[in-house]
Order: sequence, then structure tokens, then C-alpha cells
Amino acid sequence: MPDIERWQATWNGLGVESPEADLYAVIRARYAESHRSYHTIQHLDECFAHLDEARHLADKIDEVELALWFHDAVYEVRGQDNEERSASWARDATIQQGVARSVAEQIHQLVLATKHDATPTSPDAALLVDVDLAILGAAAQRFDEYERQVRQEYSWVPRFLFRRKRREILQAFLSRPDIYSTDHFRGRYEVSARANLARSIERLGGSGC
Repeated sequence: MPDIERWQATWNGLGVESPEADLYAVIRARYAESHRSYHTIQHLDECFAHLDEARHLADKIDEVELALWFHDAVYEVRGQDNEERSASWARDATIQQGVARSVAEQIHQLVLATKHDATPTSPDAALLVDVDLAILGAAAQRFDEYERQVRQEYSWVPRFLFRRKRREILQAFLSRPDIYSTDHFRGRYEVSARANLARSIERLGGSGC
């Protein structure tokens, strides 16, 4: 997981002292919850690595960073409002720490953008969403591991239903004119993401899962 120095630097970049170390520990513990297989510290580490390669695209990098810390802070596999709860937590924490409400609201909106249900409307949202979706364009071995991790998180869902729902989700991404919103991520991952998605959709249409 990104270290506490990075956590502190993010808050300092927003012009405030970082919260007590307890909040960092709580966030870390959330990403290490036993019911998670993909939405874990590994995912957060990968996201920050991708962000570091593209931080020049951000208008307000510290807002993007804090949104990234919180974007999967709440993750319940049976929940329908994980992003909303994560976004609210991020907004409340930033306001409590003395960040301007307008900035807190921007961070709230950035976290909500990771629902992936609409086209990002700002450069920072586009960057954050592309970072979160970079896994789709990962090397085939890592993408296949990701798919297994997602299946493990939803192991309670009957196989036939998981296959159908997962195909629908992946097909929705594949059907987009562009999976990625920024030239940076599109140039690096669009082709491999489409190959990964097509392969997974074909596999999910078979008898095994």
C-alpha cells in the first residue's frame, strides 16, 4: 500500500495537516478486508503506479490523489452504494480536516466518477477513471488474475448468473467508442484492453467459470 508519507503529502498538498495516523490505518485496514480479492491494497498500489506515470494530466493532482485513496474505501460485495459511501467519507474527512467545502465537493465528485456509469466531465475525473480502468489493459496474465479475483469476490453468486452479468459489464466497456478518456491511457492500453475484454467475454460464454 502507498506509504504514510504519501498520505501525508497528499493532505499537505491540499493545504492542511494530515489527519491523525488512525485514519490512514483505517483506510489501510479497509483495503485489507477479508472479503476483498481484487479491491485490495494490490489494486491501490497499481492505481498509484499508473497515476504517477500520468500525473502531468491533472489540473489538481492532490484532489485526484485523495480521491484515489478513498475510491474503494467502502467495498461491500452485496452493496449497491459503495461509491456513494466512499465519496461521502472522503468529503466528510476533508471538511473535518479543514479543507474548503468546495474542494471537498470536488473530491466527492471524483470518487463518484469511479462508478463508471457516465463519461467523465473534467480532466481530473478522466484521469482518475482511466487510472481505475487501467487493469483492463494489463498484460494478459494480470488481466486473467483480475478476472479470477473478481469472481472470488462474487463467489456467492451462482455461476450462470455471474457469467451473464459479467458478460454484460465487460461488453458495455467493449462497446464504447473509446474505453479510455485520455490520450495517455488510450495510447497505452486501448488495444490490449479490447483484446482482454473480447477474450474474457468469449470465455464467459463457455461452460466454465
